Amino acid sequence: MSKEDYSKAFKLGKKDYQSRMLRGEKPTLLVLDDILPEKGSYTEVPLGLVQIPTQQIVGTRTASRSNSFAGNFMPILWDNSEFASKWSNLSTSHVEEGIRDPIKAYEYMNKFYVEEGNKRVSVMKYFGAVSIPGHVTRIVPKPTEDKENKIYYEFMNFYQAAPINYIWFSQEGSFAKLQEAVGKAPGETWSEDELLKFSYTYTQFESEYKAEGGAKLKITPGDAFLAFISLYDYSSLEEKTTNELKALIKKTWEEFELLQEDQEIDLKMKPNSEKKPLLSILLPLSSPKLRPAFIYEKTAGTSAWTYAHELGRLYLEQTFPDEVSTIRYENGTQENAASLIEDAIKSGCNLIFTTTPSFVQASVKAAIAHPEVHILNCSLNTSHRYIRTYYSRMHEAKFLMGAIAGAMAENNHLTYIADYPIYGCIANINAFALGAKMINPRAVVHLEWSTMKEVDIEEKIRQTGSSCISGRDMVIPEEASRFFGIYHMEDGHPRNLAMPLCHWGKFYEQLIRTIMDGTWKYDDDSSTIKAINYWWGMSSGVIDVVCSQNLPIGTKRLIELLKTTISSDAFNPFSGILYSQTGVVQDDPNRSLPPEEVMTMDWLAENVIGSIPKKEELREQAEPVIKQQGVRN
Repeated sequence: MSKEDYSKAFKLGKKDYQSRMLRGEKPTLLVLDDILPEKGSYTEVPLGLVQIPTQQIVGTRTASRSNSFAGNFMPILWDNSEFASKWSNLSTSHVEEGIRDPIKAYEYMNKFYVEEGNKRVSVMKYFGAVSIPGHVTRIVPKPTEDKENKIYYEFMNFYQAAPINYIWFSQEGSFAKLQEAVGKAPGETWSEDELLKFSYTYTQFESEYKAEGGAKLKITPGDAFLAFISLYDYSSLEEKTTNELKALIKKTWEEFELLQEDQEIDLKMKPNSEKKPLLSILLPLSSPKLRPAFIYEKTAGTSAWTYAHELGRLYLEQTFPDEVSTIRYENGTQENAASLIEDAIKSGCNLIFTTTPSFVQASVKAAIAHPEVHILNCSLNTSHRYIRTYYSRMHEAKFLMGAIAGAMAENNHLTYIADYPIYGCIANINAFALGAKMINPRAVVHLEWSTMKEVDIEEKIRQTGSSCISGRDMVIPEEASRFFGIYHMEDGHPRNLAMPLCHWGKFYEQLIRTIMDGTWKYDDDSSTIKAINYWWGMSSGVIDVVCSQNLPIGTKRLIELLKTTISSDAFNPFSGILYSQTGVVQDDPNRSLPPEEVMTMDWLAENVIGSIPKKEELREQAEPVIKQQGVRN
């Protein structure tokens, strides 16, 4: 039987050898000595006895045994050789007794290279062993800016807490996300039971993922697993049956395909203007009445953000009194968001708006379970295939607000009060600072965060002596406070100058019209797999600035002129030469930052005094939003 096994292994080796030759690859085993950096640029760290995943054993330490095997570790020497005889004897031993003697290997960039035990590895791979015990020495290269090097260093940090070597990622930051996703604090050590549970859960997922065709995707199984447990609670996966897990993986497949995309998000900067076919206009199809549900994190009385969306909901009912019937849910949390969405669906809602980034996970899970329901989440730079996301280009209004503040400040000192350091917020801050500097080159913007721990913003404003302040965007009904928009402090009292306006009603109206007239589907380009993100601004009529009677007529005229140029796309606030606090961001006077760079910017303009806070510097209430949308989470 051992000779028959060698003959089969030999055929597998020859097939792999020829296949690699045709692809222009090295047909035999990789040699560690050939790929190591030069002496002195790495260190060696003994790891002791380790269970080595067989799929990660890719070569030998030296070239002496490389040519005995194809690149898949199957033998390629003829069956009458001494090598074949020894391989066959090992095969017999494995079948009768099992091979227990550890090999000796080196680990480099989470790949393993055998120094002693090449034939043992070949036999074990032939019989499909998952892992092999081995005494391992890790080769640690010096840190560089190379992406693979950075991922490897993240892996080594993770390995100290959880000695797991069988999962790998293609993106930076993934090992830290995995630690968080399984409920562990950064650097927290895993227990033996937790390691065993993870091994079982991941192995089960990997098996079903590959069976579904995962090997054809240009991502690692680890990438897919991390995306999977980001949607479905990790602690619950252990209880899933094989059939339940298989069904979930199949339903979630487009999320995995999305991970392959270099640019995962398809930004829609304006409402779809594609014309419907003439026949569908002449013979319109009857469409069911739309019943949208709006799910809010707070109440319209206690939150300016919720109040703005509630005004949008009421606008919809006034605009479509016969076609649309809405329902709202208040005081949503990450814990109850899923049940609120389910309740809305059971109530007959066929369109659901979840109005905060922290509800993304619940939105995606519901969309996968209910493909017949349109679900949209109000967030930016969110890459999920099963839902669509939407946000406003508020930075366009903030640029105008900055121009007003720059014109009205007597002492060149302005204060900008931000809430969360998330995507879009940093663009708002910088646009405000650029608008102020355009009107007043000496204007400086003192940046304060309302969600920072133990910060007295009023005292900070008194210390800086800012004469113009940018507060929350609009009034909170139950507070009836005048500290919103741009206001000028006079004898301790605010005098409002202007406020930015996001007309969510017009946003929702235009989205709903695309569903009603059938053009919704045209936004989805079937030739690519991308997440759809609506990011509309002044040109779509959803962003505006409302000036008060306290503003001089000349300043009002200037703002109207700037508004017109931005609305017509004749002017971009982030155009020309741009400077951050640390240096030049853009040195081309004829270039404008592309939308993707505006959306994800994590730098502050040179005339901003302040910084972007870290997650641990913020209050607990900020954690859900920062986790989902933080620019530096």
